Amino acid sequence: MQQQRQKVRTALIGSGWWGMNILREAMAAGQTKVVALCDVDQDKLEIAAEEVNDLSGEEPKLYSDFRELFEKEEIEIAIIATPDHWHALNTLAAIEAGAHIFIEKPTGHTIGESQAILKASRAADRIVQVGLHRRIGPHHVSGMKFLKDGGAGDIGLVRMFVHSRGGAETPTKNSAPPETLDWEMYCGPAPLRPYNRKIHPGGFRQYLDFANGTLGDWGVHWLDQMLWWCDQQSPKSVHSSGGRPVRGEAILNENVQTTDAPDSQIATYQFDDFTAIWEHRQFGGAGPEKSKVGCNFYGSKGTFHMGWRDGWTFYPDDARKPVVHEDHQLQEPDGHNLKLLWADFLQSIESKRRPVADIEIGHQATTLSLLGMLSLKLGRSVRWDGESERIIGDDEANGLLKRKYRAPWTYPEIG
Repeated sequence: MQQQRQKVRTALIGSGWWGMNILREAMAAGQTKVVALCDVDQDKLEIAAEEVNDLSGEEPKLYSDFRELFEKEEIEIAIIATPDHWHALNTLAAIEAGAHIFIEKPTGHTIGESQAILKASRAADRIVQVGLHRRIGPHHVSGMKFLKDGGAGDIGLVRMFVHSRGGAETPTKNSAPPETLDWEMYCGPAPLRPYNRKIHPGGFRQYLDFANGTLGDWGVHWLDQMLWWCDQQSPKSVHSSGGRPVRGEAILNENVQTTDAPDSQIATYQFDDFTAIWEHRQFGGAGPEKSKVGCNFYGSKGTFHMGWRDGWTFYPDDARKPVVHEDHQLQEPDGHNLKLLWADFLQSIESKRRPVADIEIGHQATTLSLLGMLSLKLGRSVRWDGESERIIGDDEANGLLKRKYRAPWTYPEIG
């Protein structure tokens, strides 16, 4: 008779929509005992606890402060699904507590934070899986094999893109935070700005105090596809331009505010043998293009499109040859492959190997996205040394690899 595996003591920090998506997959895999949930929003926390109880009969302990959670609970796996500006402090505390980590991308709000997570996890020999589920999705795996086997020939240009609809943005009134929300703790190390319902729940990604806009969100996934193809090369230089030509000037005062991330942006990454371009816009829709999200590889034999819900397609430059296509194999309703990514995470812990979306992989994709945001802020190109992870000959730019934290929070030491 096969011996039943002991369940792994697991905590979720950030119990909103996406955090619960991850936790459901963890519970469905049958090896998870949910011992604790943590969130600064008591309403979200209680709803999550009810669902955990409905699914498993377990009653997790509830916390509003992650530090208290790690002081009182023995955690083997921590799932980090908080807004980006919290990722580093949450993850470093979990590593110090001895946990393995499943962290949602990006791996930091600044490059220095991501560097600190990579260093700490390696020093403590902890497994860190980043939520780059496109690393393991079936059509991404088969499409990457097609590319790496030379199906599109020599690649000279890679274009990554996300396009959506939108228009001018009207400021939204600030208000007192809901009684169930600890807004002071939500802001944490970020500036304490007025509460606005457009930020929480769910809208933080377009506010640069808490995240890095579309490039720091969608961009991490598609930059990672490019890095996967080129075997994790580092760019020599990065240049980005963009702004808010349609949404309008960002507004923040005591009465109202808007988002402040760019509504359109182009970032160009120059590598030794190819050029990669990121492009997003939040207006215009897909337009004449066949896909509104994905990554195109332009090669000597034709163009390869790595998509999302449209699978992958190769368009040969020889019109006499047939188009090659493979449909997606995605989990629904959200179109992700978390089930496969979680299974790989558990296997990596058991076998003591690095996972498919290891922290170093997530760190590199995050770094490229943040270099694009850094160049946009500076208004000029930067030259990047991938080995030392420093910007060459530019003290002002290197100063932006980290940011000042709001007291009493302390920026993590990189060493």
